[in-house]
Amino acid sequence: MPSPYRAIFASPGSKEFSAAGLIGRMPLSMVGIGILTMISELTGRYALAGALTATLALSAAVVGPQVSRLVDVYGQRRVLRPATLIAVAAVSGLLLCAANGAPDWTLFVFSAAAGGVPSVGSMIRARWTAIYRDSPRELHTAYSFESVMDEICFIFGPIIAIGLSTTWFPEAGPLVAAVCLLAGVWWLTAQRATEPPLHPRDENSDRRSALASPGLQVLMATFVATGAIFGSIDVVTLAFAEEQGSKAAASLVLAVWAAGSCIAGIVFGLLHLKGRAEVRWVLGVAAMAVSMIPLLLAGNLPILAVALFVSGLAIAPTMITTMALIEAHVPRAKLTEGMTWISTGLAVGIALGSSAAGWVIDAAGARPGYVVSISAGAAAAVVAFAGYRRLTRSALGEEPAADEDSKEEQSDHVA
Repeated sequence: MPSPYRAIFASPGSKEFSAAGLIGRMPLSMVGIGILTMISELTGRYALAGALTATLALSAAVVGPQVSRLVDVYGQRRVLRPATLIAVAAVSGLLLCAANGAPDWTLFVFSAAAGGVPSVGSMIRARWTAIYRDSPRELHTAYSFESVMDEICFIFGPIIAIGLSTTWFPEAGPLVAAVCLLAGVWWLTAQRATEPPLHPRDENSDRRSALASPGLQVLMATFVATGAIFGSIDVVTLAFAEEQGSKAAASLVLAVWAAGSCIAGIVFGLLHLKGRAEVRWVLGVAAMAVSMIPLLLAGNLPILAVALFVSGLAIAPTMITTMALIEAHVPRAKLTEGMTWISTGLAVGIALGSSAAGWVIDAAGARPGYVVSISAGAAAAVVAFAGYRRLTRSALGEEPAADEDSKEEQSDHVA
């Protein structure tokens, strides 16, 4: 591991909470694709599968920020453990209903209840921020490392979920995801020494949501469209692989996509970039949008894998820059909630993208489904360019979004 990455693990407890976070966030890439594969294996109905993953994502979009808001006030241990138990129980109910041919409405009920899965990645980033808040270089490296961990999950998560559900039994993918969530959250919350400080509220506290920040609004809106890219590509790639006669190969193709992002994230973390982070962010979103176009031209799985690898190169750098911008725009007492809003935007987008892609696939076949991905990329770029001035005005303090303690740090993170 390059020295900048070794340096961030000099802090006591960092290796332990990172390991727990890797296990706990694995469901991020396993639950949705696992449910999609399970339903397609059991029923062959991609529209139903897409609608269920959309329900899960929309539920997470509603519940997730509220869970994180409670975490900022009461701490990770007190909030995450009961939230995880509820989510695991809901996933278990979904699997039982699917396995026994229960009515469709029961699947939607349990999918909605499973939306309370905690945003483990946000919890880990909050711990890094508490450690390196006054060290921008180390914090950039830590955020880069976390993006790489996300991509590792996206490399291995779909492989595990699709592989289990297609070769063992249909419910195996979501089942293993639930076990990973339970084990990871319990291990993480047992580590009290690195848990971020609480921010209890009193009568003088600002009770507005972190989403009141104009800059965060722009970031979240853009990531709704970005999430539609992710959700549609997952669904369409699975269906395209099935049309090509190798459904299980979808996991490998999606892993190549994540590998491109992982490599880019590692390199980006080693750089000490100058200039405005907002400019890098807009360029990253634009690059993601342009990289969607070749997907529609792919005629077989190897060509599709190459196209996805290239498109993945823009993902991690954009995500890393996004997290740095959140730290500049959101008050310290609302940081976990602020990071979770980005996950919420992605979740809403994944819901829209997967649902739209499912309908297109059922109506016109797999490859036309990539039109959804291209459209989502174009929408992300339009929103990013339209919100650029608002994002920079907020960061410069014309519309202050941060508390007094974080104002001194904004210039470091914007630079």
